[in-house]
Formats: sequence, structure tokens, C-alpha cells
Amino acid sequence: MLVNLNEILPAARKNNYGIGHFNTSNLEITQAIITAAEELQAPVIIGVSEKAINYAGLLQITDIIRGLAEKTRIPVVIHLDHGRDFELIKRCIKAGFTSVMIDGSYLNFKENLNLTKKVVDYAHKKNISVEAEIGRLGGVEDGINSEKNIYTEPEEAEIFAEITGCDALAIAIGTSHGAYKFKG
Repeated sequence: MLVNLNEILPAARKNNYGIGHFNTSNLEITQAIITAAEELQAPVIIGVSEKAINYAGLLQITDIIRGLAEKTRIPVVIHLDHGRDFELIKRCIKAGFTSVMIDGSYLNFKENLNLTKKVVDYAHKKNISVEAEIGRLGGVEDGINSEKNIYTEPEEAEIFAEITGCDALAIAIGTSHGAYKFKG
């Protein structure tokens, strides 16, 4: 059963549980995610990154997820993970994604706010949920390298969420993105 974030987050908040978000790039991973969600009787967010779209093809990966999601009673969100480009977001929505993330964390606060608001206005007209991101974490993710952390201030997060109307907000609180280099 296909849903957006707004159809599963209220129950999670009310009943104090988290919802797993797992990225996919092919049929086998998607089958494993949905099988596990069915066994646990748990809603699930299936994320697709821009790299996965480039690897599998937008329509192909969307068809895989939609085909499996429509056969289960488990709520399944098809979510663009860390989308940085408005045109990609529009293509994902047109292809059948039920949720998108606009990651403007590489921009300054005002530019991020403006881009996020633009995405929210577009997506909400189509009943698509939007996750946004503010702050920045050290590390490399999808080709974007940030050598320093810019932690999210609670006051900024509140203002950002209120002005943009985003449905979920990823904040920087001290973890890292992407591949890790360990010493030892």
C-alpha cells in the first residue's frame, strides 16, 4: 500500500516508535525491505538516491518499488533521498514517488529556505510529502564533501519548518554522512 509520510508519521509520534528508512537500487534489495516490513507488520520508507536513479533508471526503480508496494498491506513510502535539484524532484514526483527530500544543506540558510519552500509548494499540490535538511555534517555523501559540521540550532529549525511547511526535517546534531575513514 503506497502512502506518503503524512499518512504514517502521526501514528509513530502518538505511539512513540520510529519508522525505518532503507535505500534501494534494485529488485532484490526492495524485496528484502518489504519482506522484513511485512514480517514486522511495520510501515517502511524506501529511499532512492540520485546515484541509485542513475544506476537503475528512474522509471525502472519506481516501477519495482510501486509494483511490490501495491501488493502488500504494509504502508510503503517511496522517497527521494537527499535530492538537491528541483528538476529531479519534479521528475521523481511525476514518476510516482510519494515523498521527496530536498537537501539544501549545502546552501546558506536563506537560499535553503527559499528552495525548500519552492519544493514544498510544488509537492503539496500533488499530495507529496517533503523532508528538508538544515545544518551540515562532515563527510562525503553523493559527491558532496563537507569538511566541517554546521550544527542545527533549535530556533533555526523551528523558523525553517514554520516558514517552509516541510513535513519532516533532518537536522545536523553530530553524526556523519557517507563513507567513513577509520584510523587504527
